[in-house]
Amino acid sequence: METNYKKPVVLDKKTALAKAEHYCAYQERAQQEVRNKLYDWGLHSAEVEELISELIVTNFLNEERFAKAYVSGKFNINKWGKIKIKQGLKLKKIPEKMIIRALNGLDYDDYLLAIQVAAEKKLRTITEKDPYKKKHKLVSHLLSRGFENNLILEVLKNNNLL
Repeated sequence: METNYKKPVVLDKKTALAKAEHYCAYQERAQQEVRNKLYDWGLHSAEVEELISELIVTNFLNEERFAKAYVSGKFNINKWGKIKIKQGLKLKKIPEKMIIRALNGLDYDDYLLAIQVAAEKKLRTITEKDPYKKKHKLVSHLLSRGFENNLILEVLKNNNLL
């Protein structure tokens, strides 16, 4: 009887460092992502922390740079709101102060415009006739995208979308 369980790959420190550098060079990574990968490669706690420190010193790993790239990508490409982006960064164990700094990098006017565009796009797909149900569906959708309730209501009111 065969199982699909993979044996963990056990690497020595030098090989693991080279692989980790490549892993970090490919795209920005959070420390926790790299830490998990190093554990997957069979390294022990002391070695993992030593390699993480080495990656930080050589600037392969930079959580602030990662947070800014994450915020930028999720907002510009996925059109996520701040709440959803913040949750994603918390899952990657990014410190709260760094999350706030990265989110403050978003342009307020662009953010409001993103809410407006998302609202207009969703409105075209809502077939509900009852105005209250229609508004509820629209607001629920925008909340699920991670936008703040007060900003949603402000944008809808200012642009006469409901």
